[in-house]
Parts: sequence; C-alpha cells; structure tokens
Amino acid sequence: MQIKDITSYLERIAPLPYQESYDNSGLIVGDKNATVKNVLLSLDCTEAVVEEAIREKCQLIIAHHPIIFSGLKKLNGKNYVERTVIKAIKHDIAIYAIHTNYDNVEVGVNAMICEKLGLTDCRILAPKKGLLKKLYTFVPHEHYETVIGALFAAGAGHIGHYSEASFSVGGVGTFKGDETTHPAVGKKGVREHVEEAKIEVIFPGHIQAQVVQALLEAHPYEEVAHDVVALENELQTVGSGMIGRLAKPMDELAFLKKVKKQLGAGVVKHTALLGRQVKTVAVCGGSGRFLLSNAISSKADVYITSDIKYHEFFDADGQILLADVGHYESEQFTPALLYRQLSEKFSTFAFLLSKAETNPVKYI
Repeated sequence: MQIKDITSYLERIAPLPYQESYDNSGLIVGDKNATVKNVLLSLDCTEAVVEEAIREKCQLIIAHHPIIFSGLKKLNGKNYVERTVIKAIKHDIAIYAIHTNYDNVEVGVNAMICEKLGLTDCRILAPKKGLLKKLYTFVPHEHYETVIGALFAAGAGHIGHYSEASFSVGGVGTFKGDETTHPAVGKKGVREHVEEAKIEVIFPGHIQAQVVQALLEAHPYEEVAHDVVALENELQTVGSGMIGRLAKPMDELAFLKKVKKQLGAGVVKHTALLGRQVKTVAVCGGSGRFLLSNAISSKADVYITSDIKYHEFFDADGQILLADVGHYESEQFTPALLYRQLSEKFSTFAFLLSKAETNPVKYI
C-alpha cells in the first residue's frame, strides 16, 4: 500500500481539522505516495522508536505525539527532536502523528481510558462549537430523492448517532433564463414557476467542498441556488474528555486503587477523599486541567487526568475528587487502540506495536 491509504483512513476516524490550533498532527516526515510494507505504532516518536523501525524494516511510524510541535529552523542534530527527524529521513522512514484530533473523537484516546476503567454510557465531556455548517437548497419534487441521496452519501445529515437527517418544506420557485441558458424546466426567456422542496441538512464544516460538489452534480438545474451558513451548535460527538458511569458504585479509595492498577500508574496523586460513592467518572488523557470545571458542572464524582500543578489541586474545591495518574499512563494504550482499528480495516497488513520505552518519568 501507499502511506496515504493508511493515513486517509485514520483521517476519516479522526479528521485533521479536529486537532487543536497549537497541534501538528498529520504527516510530519515523508511522502504520502511512498510504498509501505510495515508500520510501527507508538505513543511517542523518539530516536529509540526510529531505531526500532529500522530493525523491524518499517517504512512508517504512527505516533500519538508529534515529534515536531513548532517549526524547525535548522537540522543540526543539537537536540533529540532534530536527531530523530534526521535519523528518520536518512532511513526513508515516514512519521505520522495523530494527536489532539484523536483526543477529540469519541472512538479515540479517551474512549480507551473509559474502556480500561469499565465505564458505560460514555459521551464527550466538552463538545466543540463552530464545527458544523448547514446547507439550504431548493429542488423540484421529482428530483428530491436523487439530490437528498447524494447529499447523504457525501456525508451530510449526521446528527449525533443518527444519519440521513434533514428537513424539507414545499414552496414555489421562480426563475427566467436569458438567451444563453438551457433550463431543465420550462423555456428560456420565460419566467417559470416550479413546485420545489427546500432541503436543509447539516454537516461538519471540513467536508463542505464534497457536499457542495455532490449537490451540484445531482441537481438538475444549471444554476443551483444554495446557501451555506456556519452554526454555533455543539458537535456532540467531537470534543474534549469523556464522561461515563460505573456499572456499580464504588468506594473512593477502592476506585482510585482500581485506576492505579488498570492504568499501570506508578502513583496516583489526588485531592482529599470526599466520603461519597463513585458513580460518574470524567476522564481526559494527557494534560486536562482545562476541563476541571466541565467535570464539576457535569456532576462527575471523580475526574481522572494528568499534569495537574500543585495549586491547581485546590481548584477542585471539595466539589470533585481530582486524580492525576501521569501523562504517559493516561495515554499509553493509544497505540493498542490504533492497532485494533487499523487491523480491522487492513486485516492482511502488518502493524507492529513499539516495544521501546518512551516514558520520560520514572518512579522509585
């Protein structure tokens, strides 16, 4: 296969436009048209991971964390980032990162944490706004099914876990073509009155081009009247963190011990126990202080995340049990999730889980 065959599939799962503004997900090193026979999956891309890829004859590394966050002005090998990139280029190994876009989808990093902790009824903790758009168009009744079917096939009409969602209402459209036109209905130079249906569908903004193209190709008119407007609605299936419920309530200390075991944490730092049962749990892989208020307002009993600073623990303010399990620990199962999803799609292809230890934090 070519690299783009694999990365295109990943970008259907976790579209690049869903990454945060500071992020650098996507193909960082390499040619998307290059042939790939073996792929190495890892949490980080370090020199040790590239060396492992060389030994295993892998042409592509898929990592959660981007090796390059900000622009490189020089490649002199003066730090681990430059050395890693140089080594990958020398050995013709491509590097792809699937970072906050994978954090922000409901089948990504946080779903894996929920799975490990046995949470059910999981949903996005903080859905994102500003990702949705709505298309309005008008079509003769006899062409309604053709046009609406094309819009659905292009990806429009998804609301949460429902597909083919739309609204239509009847009306009368008028138009008059000049001498250069070839109207599908009526005659040029004559004002026509046509019974039409107004169609409304929503779609993620990053697929606007394909939705509009599908409309233009399916619609019978030469000039297709349509409007595309941006929405402030939250996209419920995309956003930060997740929240779910335990099958049975647990004692706080027993739950924290379960978290430590299931996530393989060297230590779990947490605020004072609140003396109540744990029923609802919020999680965020990686640095999740920014979601603490969301976890509290969502009535979670516990919030599991990492990279909480000393003074930030005070922000729990007795309203929630806040636990820091470590950055690596919260995301370490991401390569296994990628392996599962890629293996299901490309069942005859070789995907390898990296054995390199990339956690920079050690415990005694």
